[in-house]
Amino acid sequence: MLKKGFTQLVVTILAMIFAFNSHAVLIGGVEFPDGEISFADSIISFAPGGDTSGLLAATQDPTNALGIPDYSSVGTCDTNNSFECDYVSLGEGGTLIVSFNDNVLTGSGDSGFDLWIFEVGSDVEDTYVEISVDGITWEAVGKVSGSTSGIDIDAFGFGVSSEFQFVKLIDDPLEGQRSGDGAFVGADIDAVGAISTRFVPTVDVNAPHMAALMAVTLLSVFVRRVKNY
Repeated sequence: MLKKGFTQLVVTILAMIFAFNSHAVLIGGVEFPDGEISFADSIISFAPGGDTSGLLAATQDPTNALGIPDYSSVGTCDTNNSFECDYVSLGEGGTLIVSFNDNVLTGSGDSGFDLWIFEVGSDVEDTYVEISVDGITWEAVGKVSGSTSGIDIDAFGFGVSSEFQFVKLIDDPLEGQRSGDGAFVGADIDAVGAISTRFVPTVDVNAPHMAALMAVTLLSVFVRRVKNY
């Protein structure tokens, strides 16, 4: 009876873990296996480039690049500084560094895109991309050519065992609008998302992952009780 109960518990827990971790979501036209957790959580630094005097103040908030892509072409920040924007303009040659807090970017072991950069606006602008384990040593992984673009980090020698917490975006000063009034000088970053990602437990664990961790804990407790039976 005890053995049968143990087997049923294992099946139930595995089903819970599978259900909580199988929630692929189509976001910004791209399917993210881990849903909203896949996107950058924090701003490490922001250094707008070139002459930013013509940029709207609302486009200079780097936190606009966090979370899921939410750009709307109907946005009013293009014409009014008093409105909030849903992207950040890097300016000519500007740099933005973001970090993942509850997950890390990894390789996928194949040629699929592992990292997606959501760049918006009517003027498509290129962005150089670098990734880092510690925010100090950086690895260049090419550049994206504006709009919604992906990068395969495996093509640069990384794999499923690689773990990167930081992403640096650098506007290509030779592409796109370089100066002048408006809201789209330099690359305009809406979001940074990792397709290939590994969950990292934090104090602020979201509900699905917390449930999975609790299920594993319950299983380990039950195993110990069976051994002592």
